[in-house]
Amino acid sequence: MEIAPLEMTPVHMSARSHLGENKIEQPVKSFGEFLVDSLKKTNELELESERLNAALAAGRIEDISQVVVASQKAEIALQLTLQLRNRATQAYQEIMRMQV
Repeated sequence: MEIAPLEMTPVHMSARSHLGENKIEQPVKSFGEFLVDSLKKTNELELESERLNAALAAGRIEDISQVVVASQKAEIALQLTLQLRNRATQAYQEIMRMQV
């Protein structure tokens, strides 16, 4: 049995520094931009679900699982959006009840 010697390979740094010397600056979205992007994505999911439902009704789709998955994605996104709205409304009402 032949034993091969160890080969030295270069080591590359893969850890991130907490001091920021190798930090890449990425633009940070504001809350408003994040909210607008999320609402656009929710709307796109709803429109895609409607398009697939219409295609299924027209008989152009044979695999119903695509329609069901798109419908569930749209439903979950809509529920999340509604819950965020409800929480934001509750937070606003709580702030308005505070006495200064």
